[in-house]
Amino acid sequence: MTETTAGATVWLTGLPSAGKTTIARALAGRLHAEGRRVEVLDGDEIREFLSAGLGFSRQDRHTNVQRIGFVAQLLASHGVTVLVPVIAPYADSREAVRKRHQAHGTGYVEVHVATPVEVCSVRDVKGLYARQAAGELSGLTGVDDPYEAPADPDLRIETHEQSVAESAAALHALLKERGLI
Repeated sequence: MTETTAGATVWLTGLPSAGKTTIARALAGRLHAEGRRVEVLDGDEIREFLSAGLGFSRQDRHTNVQRIGFVAQLLASHGVTVLVPVIAPYADSREAVRKRHQAHGTGYVEVHVATPVEVCSVRDVKGLYARQAAGELSGLTGVDDPYEAPADPDLRIETHEQSVAESAAALHALLKERGLI
């Protein structure tokens, strides 16, 4: 019989185009290569399939984050390392997810992908910053809608100062240090 590692949720929060999904996918590849059970719950995919119909009001964003947190905790409780690259702009929503994990005895790590808005707007992976600047979009997190950066995350990654590989390695090291992998 093989030993099963307990699962955990790794919540990557940050502005649009900060690098959350890129880091999550890099780490997922490494964990998978190590033979670990891993799942990426990407915010855009979840919105399309699990939270279709929700808008971007504060309440809808909170509801979306809670749904993702529920699925993440459920998977983690079954031994999966769940990587969650989601903007999750409000501290109270993220704290509710952390408390859910704590209440169920499930590992949880909050990572702030702390890329400055100026860098994110240059990357502009989905064209959101350009659309906002052109007046075609409003409510862009970190520009004309709030983003409450974590005051005390478990790890802060500044993607503008290190490579994707270095960012994923730092996160891997933290998970190993905490006994979550």
